[in-house]
Amino acid sequence: MLKRAALLENAWDDARAATMSEPEKLLYRSNLLGADKRITNYGGGNTSAKVTERDPLTGEPVEVLWVKGSGGDVGSIRLDGFATLYMDKLRALKGVYRGSAHEDEMVGYLPHCTFALNPRAASIDTPLHAYVPKAHVDHMHPDAIIAIAASRDSQRLTEEIFGGEIGWLPWKRPGYELGLWLEKFCLENPQAKGVVLESHGLFTWADDAKDCYELTLEIINRAIAYFDRNEARKPFGGPVHKSLKADERRAVAARLMPAIRGFVSGNQHMVGHFDDQDAVLDFVNAADMPALAALGTSCPDHFLRTKIRPLVVDFDPATPDTDAVIDGLSAQIVAYRDDYAAYYERCRRPDSPPMRDPNAVVYLVPGVGMITFAKDKATARISGEFYVNAINVMRGASSVSEYVGLPEQEAFDIEYWLLEEAKLQRMPKPKSLAGRVALVTGGAGGIGSATAARYLSEGACVVLADIAEDQLAATKDRLVQQFGADVVRTVTMNVTDEGAVARAFTEASVEFGGIDILVSNAGIASSAPIEETTLELWDRNLSILSTGYFLVSREAFRLMRRQGLGGAVVFVASKNGLAASPNASAYCTAKASEIHLARCLALEGADAGIRVNVVNPDAVLRGSRIWEGEWLDQRASTYGTDKEGLEEMYRNRSLLKRSVLPEDIAEAAYFLASDASAKSTGNIINVDAGNKEAFTR
Repeated sequence: MLKRAALLENAWDDARAATMSEPEKLLYRSNLLGADKRITNYGGGNTSAKVTERDPLTGEPVEVLWVKGSGGDVGSIRLDGFATLYMDKLRALKGVYRGSAHEDEMVGYLPHCTFALNPRAASIDTPLHAYVPKAHVDHMHPDAIIAIAASRDSQRLTEEIFGGEIGWLPWKRPGYELGLWLEKFCLENPQAKGVVLESHGLFTWADDAKDCYELTLEIINRAIAYFDRNEARKPFGGPVHKSLKADERRAVAARLMPAIRGFVSGNQHMVGHFDDQDAVLDFVNAADMPALAALGTSCPDHFLRTKIRPLVVDFDPATPDTDAVIDGLSAQIVAYRDDYAAYYERCRRPDSPPMRDPNAVVYLVPGVGMITFAKDKATARISGEFYVNAINVMRGASSVSEYVGLPEQEAFDIEYWLLEEAKLQRMPKPKSLAGRVALVTGGAGGIGSATAARYLSEGACVVLADIAEDQLAATKDRLVQQFGADVVRTVTMNVTDEGAVARAFTEASVEFGGIDILVSNAGIASSAPIEETTLELWDRNLSILSTGYFLVSREAFRLMRRQGLGGAVVFVASKNGLAASPNASAYCTAKASEIHLARCLALEGADAGIRVNVVNPDAVLRGSRIWEGEWLDQRASTYGTDKEGLEEMYRNRSLLKRSVLPEDIAEAAYFLASDASAKSTGNIINVDAGNKEAFTR
């Protein structure tokens, strides 16, 4: 399954650890383990340490369990991400335990065990760490170990690979009872250094933080080496499909993803992620893929992120007919929903929560790769990572034994676990643009970048398009630092180049699944008396400010209609499109063209729920690239002032006597893209501090 070159390396630094307290060593160990997805998936696994602390009330030394808090990720956790609990109180919980039928109620007792008023909530895995009679415990989800745990003869394989050093326990849903099982195993097998949990993962323990870390790596590496020696069968039964070339795969994904997105975004807008790495292609092209995919995943963490099973898209890379596949997607997705509803009805219990979204999360496309959809980009990406973990598990298990998915009822009981439902209900309300994808032309400029930041702050994903590569890269770096790498993409695009515009929308489709918002903002400015206005200057203004707006709008309309989700188009025009200005006939005419194009598009888009509106700025000097060159000198000359006096002149001529900033335009662009303006189309919002010549009525 994994080659010897991929063995895990020991990254422990003795010099660094020598200065650390025990909680700091726990944090260090956790971050090292979580840095490699072969050790554990995002948000999966737990680490803990039992530490002697000073009781804040009595001043006496007490034993305290430090354990990863609910919902944390060991790779990115900080000290405040750990829950802290009195060990004597955790042991006292045994006195109130009423048996496995009531184990869920034990979670409600955990806050009573809190040490030092720590607000971090303890997870349901806390008893699994508390009752292991060792100071340090690691619980990881390594692909190589889960491949053993998810094999039909996992107990035999565990004994063959680890002897008595690592034990084995049958499947048991995480919770209080499993914590007691682990304690009983440890007491009955004092020589054991850990245990494999069937269909779940690995526990290892030691009395020293470094020893525990190194033991975890050693056990995983032993499993990796075992598969390296024993993998004899062709993975997944061998290939039956051949992958398309990389650019062809992305092209197919860019066609499929908006169509899928349109079908699955009924309750909320979904964001897509595409993955065509080698491990994925090996799986989607294989003979056994449909059968293995139908079995579903095994590890609870995999299952919660990827649903009970993926949807295999009916695509043949030998005779690729994307249009026919899209035509058939509706029936495939309806069939998946029906199958999911039947699964819910078969397995539901009297107190089960209502059925959730019945759409697939994972879509497997032979010859192309894997597509995942979720409520935001990070979740879509992480769901894909989890399914890659599941692929690695299926590959390993089926190469030395037979892969076994989690039993259907057990899978359902985890997916619709009341404790899991309570966690979902505690999640914050989605932001106003959650799940929306915006493409902003002129994205490296002041107005474009401010608009992108406003959208990102409300939960949107943004594609920044601009012709200025260096400035585009700098803008991306700034926004990524503020909002994260998942939600920002860039494309170098000349809005007058028909091919470049089409490629930009293709890129947006394959990166996020489609487009909901277009902000057409790319621009230039020029100033010259009519006698000195050259044909080249006239054509340049119309090419960028009129034809460019037409090209990006046309592509947006095509994509939005394919999705069937409606959309919002926002033109950033100018006060000059409504009010004539001296020595700027080319610029004013082109801006007037933009505004009338928006009116026409508002008529055409209404039947599809595509709203088209205009923001008219005036004199946005700060942060705007069009004021960096000759335009500033030209306008200063026209009005008989200098550069320093021009902003004051514009401010004083406005009715409100206020300067207009890029953030002001961004606020209007946000309003016109949000549901707050859901009943507005064909409108113009002037953001010019008041200019009576530009009044629209």
